[in-house]
Amino acid sequence: MVLHGPNLNLLGVREPQVYGGVTLETIDHELRKLADELQVELAFFQSNYEGALIDRIHQAHGAEQGILLNPAAYTHTSVALRDALAAVAQPVVEVHLTNIYAREPFRHQSLTAPVAAGLICGFGADSYLWGLRALVKLIKTEGKEGKS
Repeated sequence: MVLHGPNLNLLGVREPQVYGGVTLETIDHELRKLADELQVELAFFQSNYEGALIDRIHQAHGAEQGILLNPAAYTHTSVALRDALAAVAQPVVEVHLTNIYAREPFRHQSLTAPVAAGLICGFGADSYLWGLRALVKLIKTEGKEGKS
């Protein structure tokens, strides 16, 4: 599952000097192409509402093999989102378009990263693509370990 947080629906319009000109539709299109190459299926969800994101994480329990997550601003503020990720115990890779550690000090802390397998940030839309590759590899590796 690919989960996009608040304001990401405005990519391409929102602060292009910070986030670039790529749209969310373009990111999703590139992820679909990579998913075909990796022979995996993706479900996409974007919301500006914390509760909707949490509900979708809950729905992933037992239904999805992993979560590729850009929590956007909720990265720094949402204990509830962090707790939902911990509760479903799915493999999670967190991604960000920008390097959150090179931005304003309030963005330097990720509440969600401690419950993720890893975090990729600062590479624009490629952060998503590398995140998907990492998530698929993680899922396949865990599957092999579970069979032995």
